[in-house]
This record gives sequence, C-alpha cells and structure tokens, in this order.
Amino acid sequence: MTDSASGSGRPAALITGATAGIGKVFAQQLAEQGHDLVLVARDAARLQALCDELSLQFGINAEAIPADLSRDEGMRRVGERIAQMGSLTMLVNNAGFGTKGKLANRPVAEQATMLELHVMAPMLLSRAALPGMIARGRGAIINVASVASFAFSAGNVNYCATKAYLRFFSLGLAQELAGTGVYVQALCPGFTHTEFHDRGGMNKKAIPGILWLKADRVVRESLAEASRGRKVVVVPGKRYKTLVFLIKYAPEWLLSIFRGRYGKARV
Repeated sequence: MTDSASGSGRPAALITGATAGIGKVFAQQLAEQGHDLVLVARDAARLQALCDELSLQFGINAEAIPADLSRDEGMRRVGERIAQMGSLTMLVNNAGFGTKGKLANRPVAEQATMLELHVMAPMLLSRAALPGMIARGRGAIINVASVASFAFSAGNVNYCATKAYLRFFSLGLAQELAGTGVYVQALCPGFTHTEFHDRGGMNKKAIPGILWLKADRVVRESLAEASRGRKVVVVPGKRYKTLVFLIKYAPEWLLSIFRGRYGKARV
C-alpha cells in the first residue's frame, strides 16, 4: 500500500474514531485546511462515505481503514499503515466510548475493551508515528482525553482512569520530545454534543445546558493550540477551564456535590 499523500504535496493526518462526533469534525476541519486523510473506524460503509464526501468537497485524498482498535489485529494494521506514511504530520487518537453503571455490574469484556481502546491503542499508534515524525523534525499527536481525566466518579471509574492515563501520557511524552519539533496535546473537552452520550445510554438531561459544547468549537480550539505548539493540556471553553481549576483547588465538600450530580447521569 502506498502513502495516500505521496506526490500530492499536502500534509497528511490520520484520525481514529472518525465517523462521528469529535473525530468526524477533526476530519472535516483538517480536510478544509488541505490535509490528505487516513480515517479509521469500525463501520466500513460509513467510513468510506465520509472519505468520498471529503475528497469531493475539498479536493483532498482520503483513505478509509476499517479497523477495531480494541483488538490486536486492528492496532497492528493501523500501526503498520502509520509507519508507511512519509507525509504524516498529525495523528489524532480519538476513538473511544463511555459506559453507564457500576463496575461490579458491567461486563468484564466491555471494560477490558475500554482499556485497550483508550490506553493501548493510542500508545501503540503514537509509537508507530514517532520515528517518522522525529526524523522529519515535525508533527503533532493529539490524544482526545476529557475533563473527566481530572476527576473520578461513580459509574465512570474506568473512563476517568483511562482518560487520566491519556493526559499524563501526553504530558510525559511532550517532555520526552522537547526539541524534536514534534508536538503532543491532551485535548480535554467537557460535555460535547455528539453521539457519544447516546451510545453510552447516559441521561443527558441531568447535565445543565450551559455545560454543553459544540464539537466544532472543541476541534477549532484544539487545532489552534496545535498550530501554536506550546500548550500540552487543552481544555476548551472558559466554563471548563474554571471547572478544572475548581476540581484542582476546591474543598472536598464541594467536589463531592459535583461528583454526586455527575454520577447520577451514569449509575
């Protein structure tokens, strides 16, 4: 398989979880900026339709890789594709999902899948991208974490824990890569209007309307920070920057109220 961007003169981006929500908006905005795309998701038909749409609309090359990144075969295949991409300038590790309910009542396989998808896949795909990016002296890796990475919650234990891993992984990796020209970001959005919460069976009405963000805004803030190449942890929206500050410094009694309200949407 050849590099989809070979000969085009355009930068290339690979995005996981690209058929919906934040991943789809990353694909749209990067295509608009002139990137060739390699898009990864499980739904082959939906993925190819998006590639065709973006290719036609923006005149870029878009390649579909149907893969389940919670499985070794899917991780290996996408990692091998990344290693072939001589023009890869951005990797967006976005694939993920949430669940609702206490750990003792959730299927073991489901929770193990979350750890594979949120922890192993981003690490392995980042590892595949790094040698080429370092050799070229440029590139960006965006790991989609969450405001939940700053907290913990009943009904959300592995989601918070795996997103915290992504945030700390990004911070440590950024330090390792200082001076190489390769930028790393942990994108930490709050509640965002996507299919994510519906798929997880969560009660969206339990969350105040003021806390909801649009995916377009989340991605624009992420890419703007990536273009500056300085800030590692990116929290879109002033309300969520304030919330993260409170999580870090507020008294425990206030945090317990927040956890209780958030947990009602998930237990």
